[in-house]
Order: sequence, then C-alpha cells, then structure tokens
Amino acid sequence: MGQALSADERRGAIEQLSKVLENDFVFPDVGARYAAILRANLAGGAYDSLTDPTAFGERVTADLQAVAKDGHLRLAPQEVFAQRRPPPADAPASTRPSGPPGLEEAKMIGDVAYLRFNEFPEDPAVAAAARRFLLAHADAKAVIIDARPHRGGGLGVMDAILPLLYARETHLVRMDTRASVADSGPMQDGPTLVRQPSPPTIVSRDHVVTPDPSERRLQHVPIYYLTSRSTASAAEHLALAFKRTRRAILIGETTRGAGHYGGLQDIGDRFAAFIPVGRTYDPDTGWDWEGKGVAPDVAVPADQALDEAIREAKSAGARFAVPVKEP
Repeated sequence: MGQALSADERRGAIEQLSKVLENDFVFPDVGARYAAILRANLAGGAYDSLTDPTAFGERVTADLQAVAKDGHLRLAPQEVFAQRRPPPADAPASTRPSGPPGLEEAKMIGDVAYLRFNEFPEDPAVAAAARRFLLAHADAKAVIIDARPHRGGGLGVMDAILPLLYARETHLVRMDTRASVADSGPMQDGPTLVRQPSPPTIVSRDHVVTPDPSERRLQHVPIYYLTSRSTASAAEHLALAFKRTRRAILIGETTRGAGHYGGLQDIGDRFAAFIPVGRTYDPDTGWDWEGKGVAPDVAVPADQALDEAIREAKSAGARFAVPVKEP
C-alpha cells in the first residue's frame, strides 16, 4: 500500500477521468454515462473510505464496468501499468523460447514455418525478427501463427509480415477513432492505415496490406492461426482480418473479446487509465468482437490446436519427418 489517498486526490482523479471519458471514449453516449456514474458516486460519498490507491482503482474500474463492460477500460496506480504482465496462465506454455520478447518461438516444424507470439510489441526488432524468419523460410509449405498466449499490442508486427502472406492489396478491417484524439491517438495515417469517409465525430481508417513484390512464395500457402480464450486485442484484430479475408484457418477457442483500442493516460500524479478511443470491425457488416470474441473455424481446446493445425497442414501436403509434440 502506498501513501494514503487524500479526499482532494480522489476528487481530482474522478473529475479528470470523467472529463477524459466524456471527450475521448470510443462511444460518446457511453462515455457520458461513465462520467455521470463516477460523479454521482463521488457526490454520494461512495469513495470516501478508499484511502488505498489500489482499492480505489479497483472500485472505480468496477463501477465503470457495471455501466458498460469494456475489455480494456481500467484505472490503476501508475506502477501497476508499468509491470510487465506474464503470459496468460490458461494458454499452453512454450518450453523452448527462442525469440525476442513478444516472439516466443520461430522455427520450422517439418515443412511448416511456425511463429508463436505472446504480444505484438511496438518494437521494430520484433517485427524485423518475424519478417526475417519468414523470408529465410519462404519455401515453407504452410505457416502456423500461434496466438494462444497473445495478449495484445500494436500493428507493427502485422505490417511487417502480412505483405509476405497476401497476394493482392487487401483491406483487412476498419478502425474508427474518436475525432478528439484522431491526430494524437494510437492510430495514424500511413501506407497501411488509409482514411475512409466518416461522420465528423470519428475518423475511419482501413487497415490495408500491400503484397511484397520481392518475395511471393508464401502468398498462396495455407495459414493456420491458433487461438485460445486468452487471445486478446491486437491478436483478435488479426484473427478477424484473417477470417474476413479468408486467408487463414482459425483453430482453437473463441477469443477473449477485447476489441476497443486506445492508450494510457495519466490521471493525476498517481494513477493512469487505459482509455479505449476506437474500435475495429468488419466494414461489410459493422460487426466487432468486443465482449464476444472471434470464433474459430475449427473449434478445439486450446491445448489441442497445434495438433489440429498439423493435421490440417499434412492434409494440404506439408511433410513432417518426426511426430510433432506440443512446444
């Protein structure tokens, strides 16, 4: 427990968080409802006895989630967000990590290129390592991307590897960001994020992949994408992209259902909040996975997903010299 919270600190945190939610939360009406309940609770004395910063953050988060559930929205002491999260306990563990943080493993299993991620960090070294592995093994007969322990991240790794896996320019998914943060938020215009017509309150961008003209051998091979109920956020973005474009077969379990992207914002001197400012969805249907998750094409328990992918790859013509065991 840190230094006890004062009444002024609690009041300041609630008022600042309320304003941020009103101005920037992905859905303006929901942001207004969040702000209203926080202010009502503050006025009613609901937070008066909470002098422990952790307990205060947990109570505020619970109050917000009671209004409308969101897989990312959270208030906590700043040091909580600074701690590196361990891989989800219910995702099959990797026993032979061989890659940089984020990329747990990259290896050949017979004729199949296998990559296992626990996140997509905004680290160019991780994106480069994943791309380098695929380039070195571009004669693979299939690709398995294991996202069962994947807890989220950004677009950098996807933008590095997807040009090797798509044969034509493809609009993957659409991303709507509140206009108030469109020029300072986590998503910015660029070659892979292309603006689309949108109402004035939001900025719409399509996530677009353009094929790599210098290496085309993997652009038509089968891809298998492994999921678990812990697969979250950016990993779900890729799951929907693969499923919508029919570029990969999803194998495993329905994903977690955390579909609103955003970023951390300091709240006072002692707290931070993850504020969801946008959502990713299928532009053809408007469907997103928040609170629902992305369902697999082949539903099996997570710990059986790799074996199932191996069976699928064998049926597609990949060769394996020895029996494959779960890594």
